[in-house]
Amino acid sequence: MTPGIVMEIGRQAIEVTLLIAAPMLVTALVVGLIISIFQAATQLNESTLQFVPKLVAMFVVLLLAGPWMLQYLIDYIQRLFGSIPQLIG
Repeated sequence: MTPGIVMEIGRQAIEVTLLIAAPMLVTALVVGLIISIFQAATQLNESTLQFVPKLVAMFVVLLLAGPWMLQYLIDYIQRLFGSIPQLIG
């Protein structure tokens, strides 16, 4: 196994991680921004006002994008395990 192969496997792992985490992170960012604008406009400084909507929105995104995320991860793991004989030999 050459250093180039190790770097390629690492790059693919980071790419998969970012793609799987992206829907959840974008949702948290958008909901947090909307709630922050609302808090700034109304001068409400309640921490649960930001936490609960984020939690609900991320749960909804997980329900909607969860099957895709799981399938993408399974495909990556199957490709990685399938390439083990070529990596060793």
